[in-house]
Amino acid sequence: MALCSRRMKYIRLCSHINNFIKFSSTLGTAKKGLVLGAYSNENNGVSLTPVAAKYNELSGGKLLEQIKLAGNEVKAGKCFVFWGLDKEYHSVAIAGLGKKSVTHNEDIELLCEDNEAVRIAASAGCRALDSVGIKNIDVEDFCDAESAAEGSNLGIWKFQEYKTKKESLPQVSLFKLSENASDDWQKGVIKAEAQNLARRLADTPANLLTPTIFSEEVTNMLIPLGVDVKIYDKEWATNQKMFSFLGVAKGSIEPPKFLEITYNKGNNSDAPYLLVGKGVTFDAGGISLKPAQGMDEMRADMGGAAAVIGTIFGLAKLCVPANVKILIPLVENLPSGSAIKPGDVIRARNGKTICVDNTDAEGRLILADALCYSAEFKPKWVLDIATLTGAMRVALGNAATGVFTNSNSLYTNLQNAGSLTGDRVWRMPLWKHFTKQVAENTAYDLNNIGKGKGGGSCTAAAFLKEFVPEKTNWLHLDIAGVMGPQDDSPYLHKGMTGRPTRTLIEFIRAQV
Repeated sequence: MALCSRRMKYIRLCSHINNFIKFSSTLGTAKKGLVLGAYSNENNGVSLTPVAAKYNELSGGKLLEQIKLAGNEVKAGKCFVFWGLDKEYHSVAIAGLGKKSVTHNEDIELLCEDNEAVRIAASAGCRALDSVGIKNIDVEDFCDAESAAEGSNLGIWKFQEYKTKKESLPQVSLFKLSENASDDWQKGVIKAEAQNLARRLADTPANLLTPTIFSEEVTNMLIPLGVDVKIYDKEWATNQKMFSFLGVAKGSIEPPKFLEITYNKGNNSDAPYLLVGKGVTFDAGGISLKPAQGMDEMRADMGGAAAVIGTIFGLAKLCVPANVKILIPLVENLPSGSAIKPGDVIRARNGKTICVDNTDAEGRLILADALCYSAEFKPKWVLDIATLTGAMRVALGNAATGVFTNSNSLYTNLQNAGSLTGDRVWRMPLWKHFTKQVAENTAYDLNNIGKGKGGGSCTAAAFLKEFVPEKTNWLHLDIAGVMGPQDDSPYLHKGMTGRPTRTLIEFIRAQV
């Protein structure tokens, strides 16, 4: 009996291989693929998602039959591709979601693991189908259509703007048996599109995304969405007495720009949420020159600016009823005969003097004047985001965004948003201990680097705190560790990540 059973399995496997050969011969034509999900059972079996179970019935049980032939197990984040199960779909990818009934450690991980499992599975399924030439892909909802759409659309995207022959990227749609989840699916599509926009901006070479080009591209992108964009020049900044911002710009022949972006879809009487994004379109370090190795990554030193642009793009397309103001100081930080020098003293918009002991600590200098300017709008809160310190990458790696804040409630909201989106945050100390290291000086008010050893991210945050409007709730997000280009997220290719765009969208969306 055992020999007979093995013989039958062998015959079925041969039949499956023949189907693969037959359908592979038609890969040149437009063929459809389908991504479905399965859970792992305690007894080393599989349990199909509700939509996958319906499909299995429609296929006459062929899906489960093929899974059993493949070993009757689909591990989390992995998938199998089957061919010829029905007439509509050339290939079907079954993606693993892990164990269905499992005790999660969300209080420890700060992560909604069910949502993240869906993103990983949807991405794995789409990539598997793409790898065998399937470019028209339907994806089931996985009982969480928003996360499924995020994983699918983040997973298939690649930065290939400047390739002569671009790879054709798959077109992803919601499976017809999941149509009742179409609204949530569309939300996920938009949030993934917003993050992919931030990825594209951050990965664009610096010669093709100068402050001027960045300003023009953002204007062309946002105006059609009903978002107002004002571009201010060097003369305006001089009149505003933004000499900290202008000091950084002195080393480059590229003129600085300052963007003021307005999205008003809330009540007219509501104060705006205000975001500030660091926009250093290339950072060589200035006179305090960076090492040559890895300097090309500094094209993404405007990752904060890219994230807030992705955020406002997503909010506008989602029609979130909120008032949001975005400020982006844009410069290049380069060495030259006119560049700011170590030891120079400059004056910020609020009148405080700053000794620039390290010209490579320039992000905090341009953010200082933007934070001062934010007081003009009497915001509900201010959030600045920047690829600010290498120390944050040392502290947290690419696991989470470091957050400094004077508001417990805002941090809790941000942490919850990060848990839902799978793009986590972690709170760092904002103590007077660090303020003393930048503020206790005899000849000037502040130094742009701390006196002590270590704690570089903390002293940078302490420096920024000196420019936050009085009696204003404030968050500072240091994204140096999560910007890329290396990232171990299963649904992001190598390259700049666009993180934490979706977390910012969810953070604001949850407050309206």
